[in-house]
Amino acid sequence: MRLLPTIGALSLSSLGLGTALLGTPLLAGTGVTITSYGHSALLISGGGASVLVNPFKAVACAAGLAEPRVSATVVLASSRLLDEGANVAKGKMLVDPGSYKVGGLKIEGIAGPHDRVGGRRFGQATLWRWRQGGLDFAHLGGTAARLSPSDKVMLGRPDVLIIGVGGGAKVYTGAEAAEVVRELKPRRVIPVQYVSGKTTPKDCDQGSLQRFLDAMAGTPVKRPGRTLSLPAKLGEGMVIEVMR
Repeated sequence: MRLLPTIGALSLSSLGLGTALLGTPLLAGTGVTITSYGHSALLISGGGASVLVNPFKAVACAAGLAEPRVSATVVLASSRLLDEGANVAKGKMLVDPGSYKVGGLKIEGIAGPHDRVGGRRFGQATLWRWRQGGLDFAHLGGTAARLSPSDKVMLGRPDVLIIGVGGGAKVYTGAEAAEVVRELKPRRVIPVQYVSGKTTPKDCDQGSLQRFLDAMAGTPVKRPGRTLSLPAKLGEGMVIEVMR
């Protein structure tokens, strides 16, 4: 995966290493509130801005869910696929890799294959990294590809990692997601893109959350429901936050 030289894109050398990527405080460290809309759609509010990730149409694995028709400062999509990049919300929508500044947020989009075959099946996706409310976020909700050494440098150690875990052609399996989590060592992990009901929607190739939890055995798991509040200062230990 690589950061494409799109609008205002920075070179890796100018970005620096690890958390230095977004180390300059852009907003007050006020913490955030995260609201889940299911699948991989989350609304993150705090620090004077709101970020909606992966809005969807209620199709495929998102069938039966209420579409997130909300307003946000910025909307970040992993791709233009309808289940993770539908134009259903209000706000500045970003899909392509590059460096952006929106509403006081500095946002980095990193290009990478959507699938395990170099993008030959589902094309390219965008991994997102930004700082909000005093916390560093990374969103890997639209890829099944292994992280390259440069990806790990650009992503650094996020405070909060949002990662797909349900498997299928374009999402990490539970074991693959657990490997990425161990590589990045986030303080909070929010798993997304998995089947949460008793039946799998038609045309959905994703599985349940349990295989990820099994692969992360020994890591504390919390179930905050649909809404999660996080302070700007998190402890060093890792916690998995399973949202509805």
